[in-house]
Order: sequence, then structure tokens, then C-alpha cells
Amino acid sequence: MELQELGGERVLVAAAAGEPVAGEREALDLLGDAYYREASWVALPVERLGAEFFRLRSGVAGAVVQKFAQYRTGLAVVGDVSARVAESDALRDFVRESNRGLQLWFVEDLPGLAGRLADRGVIRGS
Repeated sequence: MELQELGGERVLVAAAAGEPVAGEREALDLLGDAYYREASWVALPVERLGAEFFRLRSGVAGAVVQKFAQYRTGLAVVGDVSARVAESDALRDFVRESNRGLQLWFVEDLPGLAGRLADRGVIRGS
């Protein structure tokens, strides 16, 4: 885990290698680290999310996102999800709606996250 300043926000960037985030317990572990380091966002590589996260019926994505919302911490899934999105209309809709919000974003890379965060700061500062 590494703390970075991206787009004016403190972001805890998780390593691609590590324990898969399979549910609430792992989400709480990430949130604990984010709180300790005073990060407002967690950037989580797509490699850390298991297949169940992307099967919306499993409830894993909902449970993880809900924990982040409860603790008012943003979650950015970083990496290419296009193959998974191509396989599921529901997932495509979920990603699209998430990216319209302020809590969960799917971004290609850290520079993309930095740009979104910077744009959000401009909008808030207006």
C-alpha cells in the first residue's frame, strides 16, 4: 500500500499483488488502512477483485461498495474491465452508473483517476 496525492486528494493505492478483496472483511481492512493514513480514496487494482465481484448477483460488489459508502471513502477500481463488461449488460450498466457518481469509479489507470479527482475538485470549488 502506498499513499499518493492524486488530483488534490490523498489516495491509498493498493498493490496489484495481495489478498483478493472477496467481501466486507477485506473491504474493512482497506478502509482501516485508508483511515489510518487519512486517505479519502482507495485505488484498488482490478487484479485484486475476484470473479464474484463482477457477478453482480453474488452481492459481493454491493457489500464492498456499501462499506466504502458507510465510511465515506471513495473506491476506484483501476484497470481494464472491458472484457468483463462485454460479457454482461448488468455489469456494463453498473460501471456506467458508478462512473456517473461520486463514490465508485472504474478507471483505466492512476493518471485517469487523478484527472477525475482534479475535475471533481474544480466542480466543488466553483
